Amino acid sequence: MDAVRLLVAAEDFDPGQEIERLSSGEGQSGAVATFLGLVRGAADGVSAMTLEHYPGMTEKRIAAIVEEARSRWALERVTVIHRVGRLLPGERIVFVGVAGRHRAESLAACEFLIDWLKTRAPFWKMEETAQGERWVEAREEDDKRADRWNRTPL
Repeated sequence: MDAVRLLVAAEDFDPGQEIERLSSGEGQSGAVATFLGLVRGAADGVSAMTLEHYPGMTEKRIAAIVEEARSRWALERVTVIHRVGRLLPGERIVFVGVAGRHRAESLAACEFLIDWLKTRAPFWKMEETAQGERWVEAREEDDKRADRWNRTPL
C-alpha cells in the first residue's frame, strides 16, 4: 500500500473507502484524521462552482505540501483528493486524510494540509450565482490560518 495517495480529478470519490485505506494495515498508526470539504450552496447564493487547475503543476505543488507535512509529523499514510470541473452545491470537493501515531499530530497534520492546500495549491474557482459568474478571491483569514504554520515557505 502506498504511503501517499494524491489525486486531482473530475470524478467523485468515496470518503468511506479513503478512510478504510488510511486505517488499514499493520503499521504504527494510532489515529486517523480527515477533512471532507463540500461545495457551499443556497445559503451563499451559489448554484454551481467550477474549479480549474494547471495539470502537472497542481499535482507537483500538492506533493510538495504533503512532503512538508510528512517532514513535520510522523505520518504513516496521507491522502489528498481534490476535484476539478463543474460541481453543484453539496458535492464533495476535497478530501484530506492522514494516519499517524497519535491523535494530536494527526489532527495537526490534517489541519496543516487543508490550510496550505487552500492557500498554496494552484486552483482557480468560479462561482455561478443569480447575478452571474464570479471568480473567488483569496481571503485574508485563509492566509492568516495558513501563515501560522510557516517555518520555511514552499
